Amino acid sequence: MASKVSCLYILTVVCWASALWYLSITRPTSSYTGHRQVSSISIARKNVSFGNIRTRPINPHSFDFLINEPNKCEKSAPFLVILISTTHKEFDARQAIRETWGDENNFKGIKIATLFLLGKNADPVLNQMVEQESQIFHDIIVEDFIDSYHNLTLKTLMGMRWIATFCSKAKYVMKTDSDIFVNMDNLIYKLLKPNTKPRRRYFTGYVINGGPIRDVRSKWYMPRDLYPDSNYPPFCSGTGYIFSADVAELIYKTSLHTRLLHLEDVYVGLCLRKLGIHPFQNSGFNHWKMAYSLCRYRRVITVHQITPEEMHRIWNDMSSKKHLRC
Repeated sequence: MASKVSCLYILTVVCWASALWYLSITRPTSSYTGHRQVSSISIARKNVSFGNIRTRPINPHSFDFLINEPNKCEKSAPFLVILISTTHKEFDARQAIRETWGDENNFKGIKIATLFLLGKNADPVLNQMVEQESQIFHDIIVEDFIDSYHNLTLKTLMGMRWIATFCSKAKYVMKTDSDIFVNMDNLIYKLLKPNTKPRRRYFTGYVINGGPIRDVRSKWYMPRDLYPDSNYPPFCSGTGYIFSADVAELIYKTSLHTRLLHLEDVYVGLCLRKLGIHPFQNSGFNHWKMAYSLCRYRRVITVHQITPEEMHRIWNDMSSKKHLRC
């Protein structure tokens, strides 16, 4: 047994010696050249590594569409796409919007596309109901993140992603909420003006200049470790803002490399600052409740906290009294 072990040992030594002799005669004789090759390999590896770090998203938005309308803009590009953030139980609000200001056929010769934005609900029955609603109206898109207040930013980014992927030739986009009344005449004819050249890198709404709220009891609480600065960049209230469609792709791509914040409108403002896009102030966008008056509502673009019943009443009154002067 010992003799066998010795033989194996001797064979191993001979093999290694042969291999080393072979390598010594096939290598370059110059140690400088060899060093240069090793260095270049190391540099190449470092470049690959650093390149991966630079391009790797910190907020990849790796969600799949559970419900989608990819052909919504296939026949022709809309003048305006309306993205409405909503929740599963707000069927009445969605239906009120479909029957009033969100009706895609309100303006002859001006194509409007209306879409409701949702995440995934923990209740499978609610998911099924939304799926059935989608099969009837074909105006809902859903991704597989959990639908919650803290995921409102994901909901808006889903809308931006959808525009960039399926409707990039649209002229303008509006992002709003399901409890907002929109004066479409003012929006279309006074602000966007279909007969003028579409703007680029355009963003407008009710601009807010503020800072983070550190009170943990607040709905808008922002912890210091998430956002240490004392001021937010200027941002438009998430209750309603308008932007040119090219901005959707810019914001979505910027978001991939921007740390996620749960305050949707603040987060969009951060992306705009990175892009060097300054939101324009427009006093027609109201982010509060305003008592109804025909003359008052004729002067605005958005009004907040409107119930489905109020939406029908306001729309019917304004539509039937267009001939009256204020």
